[in-house]
This record gives sequence, C-alpha cells and structure tokens, in this order.
Amino acid sequence: MSHLDKPYPSDYSELIKSRETSISDLYQKSIRKKIYLFGVLFLFLLVLIVHAIAVGYYDMSVRGIIETLLGFGTGSGNIVVWNIRMPRIVAAIVTGCALGLSGIAMQSLLRNPLASPFTLGVSHGAAFGAAFSIVFLGAGITQGSTMRMAGVDGILLKNVYIITFCAFLGAMIATIVILLLARLKKMSPESIILAGVAMASLFTSGTILVQYFASEVEIASVVFWTFGDVARSNWLEIGLLTLVTFLVIVYFVFVRWDLNAVSAGEDTARSLGVEVDRFRLCGMLLASLVASLATALHGVIAFLGLLAPHIGRRLIGADHRLLIPYSCLIGALLLLLADTAGRLIVGSGTLPVGVLTSFMGAPLFLYLLIRGLKR
Repeated sequence: MSHLDKPYPSDYSELIKSRETSISDLYQKSIRKKIYLFGVLFLFLLVLIVHAIAVGYYDMSVRGIIETLLGFGTGSGNIVVWNIRMPRIVAAIVTGCALGLSGIAMQSLLRNPLASPFTLGVSHGAAFGAAFSIVFLGAGITQGSTMRMAGVDGILLKNVYIITFCAFLGAMIATIVILLLARLKKMSPESIILAGVAMASLFTSGTILVQYFASEVEIASVVFWTFGDVARSNWLEIGLLTLVTFLVIVYFVFVRWDLNAVSAGEDTARSLGVEVDRFRLCGMLLASLVASLATALHGVIAFLGLLAPHIGRRLIGADHRLLIPYSCLIGALLLLLADTAGRLIVGSGTLPVGVLTSFMGAPLFLYLLIRGLKR
C-alpha cells in the first residue's frame, strides 16, 4: 500500500490535539528532569556542608555535628561549629549565590557571555576602595587592631567597617560610570564590556598607585584583602548580605520572562512590551549591588560570576525560570567547594579562595574568547 492509500483521520483536530499532547508530555518530562537534577545538586550541597563542618584541625563525627546543631554539643564543639565553621560556610553559600546571580543577570541583560562582576570592573573598584581606606583613611595597621587576617601573622586591620564601606563605594562607582556611559552614549552591549575592561584597568592602576605610597605592612594588608576570604565576616554582615541577595533574587525571578525576552533580542523584547533600556539599567544596578556587597565583605573572588551561569546553561539551557536558581546554587557549590578545598590543602585556611576560583574561571574565560573569535 502506498502512502497515498493510507487512511487519514477524519477529524484533523484529533490529530492536532494528539500532537500537542505529545509535545506537552515531552516538555513536562524535560522540566521534571531538570527539577530532579536541581534536587541532586542541592543534596550534594547539604553533604558538602556536613563535610565542611566535620573537617579541620578539630575533626568532628556526623553524630557530633548533629548534636551540636540541635544544641546538645559540648563547649568546644559549639565554639568550633557556631563561631568558626558555620559563619564561614554560610558566608561561602550566600556569597556564591550573590555572585552567581549577578553573573547570570549581567550576561542576560547585556547579551554577552563574558559579562560578570569581575570582567566589568566591579571587583576592581572594590579593591581600589579597600586599598584607599587601608592606606589613607587609617584603616590599616595598628597594635589595637580589631581584625586579624585568617592565618596570617602580623596582618591586622584596624577598622573593617571603613574598609567594607569604601570597597562597596568603589564597586558602585565603577558600576555607575559604566551605566552612565552606556546610557548617555547609547553603547552596545559589546561596548559596555570594553568599558568595563577599561574601568578594571583604571582601578587596578589606582590600586598600584595607592600601594606606592604605602608602607610594607600596609601593602601586605591590601594584598591579603584582595585575595578573597569568606571567613572574615560576622553573623550580622552575613545576615545583611543574605537579605539583600534574597530580595534581588525575588526581583529577578519576578521578571524572569523579561530576561528571556531580552536574551532573544532587543527587538523581540520591545515587541513583547519590555522597556529594554529601563529594565537593563534597573537590573544592572541590582546585580551590581549584590556583587559589590559580596566583594566588599569578602574580597575579590574572581570569575565565579562568569563560571556559574555557563555551567547552568550547559545543564538546563537558557530558560531563566530555572537558570536563575541553578546559577545561584552552582555558585554556592563552587565557592563552598573551593573554600573547603583550600582549608584541606593548606590546613590552616590560609589558601585564598579567590586563587582557586581564578584557576577554575580563567580557562573558561579563555575558551569563551577563543570561541568568540571563531565566530
């Protein structure tokens, strides 16, 4: 029997309905797989948290960890868990979420895979602000210092709040300058990246100039601050970063469809009713806000905002309904994994977490550049 002799349904609406049902089933199946994968990654994060609590100079069993978390631990166990390890772990998780969120927002809003807080100069602005406060505003070295850099003898910071404020101010100045240039000069997303690279170079030069007028110990303080360390913040600062990050996550989840539209192209977004310029300005400010606060509190953690969104895209695609939580979760995983590895490799916690994230992110950055040149 030829294909012309094969019977066809008398009611084509049934055929169309069956095809729509099949496509819908495939879509729901795909979504369920991505949700299950998210659950697996979240479970891995929980396991990593327990491992990070257990390992160190003071080893703890799983039973001891559970008893301490439930309030039945010993005095030394309580001090190790609640005063030393838990603040560091929570700080790594929240900071990773913040940088992952800012990275996916910047890449989507600018439609550029190279966009991140580090490549746009936000981190370099924070480093300049911190260096300026340490050398010129009296936040440097004194005998009555209130903070000792983790594991580094002789590196003392007098007023961490001045350093944090100046670092945050420097990061926001870098952001505002880039956004003003983009708005006033009608720069393309590609040009915004180049402007960010220029700002990063400018702030790096400024940091070097500040170090020229600093003493040897002040230079050491600046260098160690820029390395990145999630152990330097207290519960109040962690709570502030958590609150800001949560509110910005809620905003981007609320506008997830607008992010999908902008990622498809500005003309497409405008045809769907998105005010692209205003949306881009507001989104970039909020993304830079969480990145600036995270950098101000924990130093320069390079490439994490670039790495987490790309891993998320490789796993689940470009749908921001899932990509936003994936980027936050992957950012938290990567940073906690890097910090735990740094503690295990060195033993005293002195290996800067920013070094490990740079080792992870730099190859990806080069890969994206090479792929872009091939296109």
